[in-house]
Amino acid sequence: MDFLTVFAVLPTVSDYSTRLNVLFFYMSWATLKMAHTAMWLELSGTVLVRVFFYFLPSIIFFVFDVAAPGIAASFKKQGEAGLPTGSKSSWPTSREAKIAGWAVANFVLGLSAQWMVEGVLSKTTRGPAVKATLSVPLPWTMTGQLFWGFLIREILSYAIHRWGLHYKDSIFPWLVECHKSWYHDLTNTFPLTAHYDHPFIYLLSTWLPMYLPVCILGFHTVTFLLYTLLISLEEVFVFCGYCKLPSFLLSMAARHAESHLADGKAYFGRWGYIDLLLGTLGNGEKAKKRK
Repeated sequence: MDFLTVFAVLPTVSDYSTRLNVLFFYMSWATLKMAHTAMWLELSGTVLVRVFFYFLPSIIFFVFDVAAPGIAASFKKQGEAGLPTGSKSSWPTSREAKIAGWAVANFVLGLSAQWMVEGVLSKTTRGPAVKATLSVPLPWTMTGQLFWGFLIREILSYAIHRWGLHYKDSIFPWLVECHKSWYHDLTNTFPLTAHYDHPFIYLLSTWLPMYLPVCILGFHTVTFLLYTLLISLEEVFVFCGYCKLPSFLLSMAARHAESHLADGKAYFGRWGYIDLLLGTLGNGEKAKKRK
């Protein structure tokens, strides 16, 4: 969506308020684009989106679980055992502080990896993974890129998780043991556990499936930030441990995350679509599908 689209096309297909909102957005983006480098827009945008749509909601969920454990436990798949502290009468300890600390450290590590990748790609003829052009992609273009981005992410997440971190005959057994001794040492999920794992495992199983589709598809900065925002909200709700959520898909994904943590023998994907196709749904979920 460029200058011509805003002033020539939109007036014929939208009302006044829509044109005004789009014009304001376009002018704001153009101002940011001319005032800052592409790298600054990408990295600062990533930090802002993650802070406001992942870390802040994660802290709110955590405080709610601790301050109102009775109410929170009624929504948890594991009940009282699903609370971050494991009990209504317990207060946060160094264990929860460790999880929060590693979640933040892993995010910073992923951001550093993102910065290094962009630094290398920007020196090639291909250019950076995230394109900060003055023109903004149209909604249907963004929708298509987001669809393929999430699909590639789901496939990568499943493949790495199943055959890299849980395959008993893996050629890298230390990866399996490392993932088991870190992530699968947890007793329950809450939003901050979405970024808790050994740093190398985090880069391999969380950051890489998220960022590689961006490199393949060449997202615009606006599309990339929307992609990051949706992933942030997904992580908050899927790892919150609640089995009663506004969306059926979110409730299903949250149950999958809890079940995978419990035994590590099923639910290797983020949303369960690849699990369904390849037969790695849990026994309870398979029985529901047959019915």
